[in-house]
Amino acid sequence: MEFIKGMDVSTLIEEEACGARYYDGGEAEDLFAILKRHGVNSVRLRLWNDPYSPEGKPYGAGTNDLERTLLLAKRAKEAGMEILLDFHYSDFWADPGKQFVPKAWEGHDGKQLVEDVYSYTVQVLKEMKARGVSPFMVQVGNEITNGCLWPLGNRHYERTEGVKCYFNPILKEILSAGIKAVREILPKAKVMLHLDNGGNNELYRDWFDGYMALGGADFDVIGLSYYPFWHGNLRALENNMNDIAQRYKKPLVIAEVSMGYTMEDYASYEGLSPEERKGYATKEHLLKDLDYPMTKEGQKAFMEHVVRVIKGVPGDLGKGYYYWEPAWIPVKGCGWATYEALEYTHESGPCGNEWANQALFDYDGNALPALDV
Repeated sequence: MEFIKGMDVSTLIEEEACGARYYDGGEAEDLFAILKRHGVNSVRLRLWNDPYSPEGKPYGAGTNDLERTLLLAKRAKEAGMEILLDFHYSDFWADPGKQFVPKAWEGHDGKQLVEDVYSYTVQVLKEMKARGVSPFMVQVGNEITNGCLWPLGNRHYERTEGVKCYFNPILKEILSAGIKAVREILPKAKVMLHLDNGGNNELYRDWFDGYMALGGADFDVIGLSYYPFWHGNLRALENNMNDIAQRYKKPLVIAEVSMGYTMEDYASYEGLSPEERKGYATKEHLLKDLDYPMTKEGQKAFMEHVVRVIKGVPGDLGKGYYYWEPAWIPVKGCGWATYEALEYTHESGPCGNEWANQALFDYDGNALPALDV
């Protein structure tokens, strides 16, 4: 596997529609052209089943339905890049704090959910194959630390006396169904299982020990999310990656990583009233343990360090990374959720951009020094 220098660009179509433009050396260009010049060789694209309200209103944050994913995949292939397809198996964001069953699958029992995942994965991959944009790697679920398709697919399962590893059998069957679908439609594609909290070694041991003890379908790559504000310092990441590489003998890819480059607010760029906005916040308590400062040069030094950690994984099992949403700059109309999405997720707004100061382009769309890494 070629060393992955990847980017998750899932919001790009929505960003462009809202007026975002990207510049390298002062020249406006297509984002894929800029990324290609800086050595990017792969993109990660998330996929939501049906990111629209029953009335057909979009959920935002890219509104990553299959058609948009196919459009981005086509642009990636034309730029000579590989594709990591990220199945969320939800109509909107899926992460350790929420894993909602798609509207079309609500009320299904465990057996039906297993069948849903298998048939949906087959359908999507057949369509991508037919369009000539097959992914080289597929994520079966997104940040599935606590499972997926809740509540039936929650990872946590009642412990049996004397059993150290516990893992919900229904979750094992759900994931195995997705893996089976990938093997059948794209037998050469790599399969990734992806958790968050990349600095938590106990979590990774417990999760993968439990999955394997139940006989879950074999997979190819362990994916990690690593955000220094929430997942420990770089030493914790390094220790975890080194341990699980030797324990499971699987290639490791950091599927999500980012670092802030400024603490400057961007309210004027979003054009939202304070009541509409949920974005920039200082959150000083999150900054105290960072290895590098939130400056342009600090962001670059952080990414250089991350690459060194990956390259240092024993057995040459560190295989690369995907920077998360490097192009999600602040423009009005491209926030993390619409009000229709909040109704689906039962969360409160408002709905501004929460990511702009961690992008690899400044608020005006100019490429930052970290992109050179």
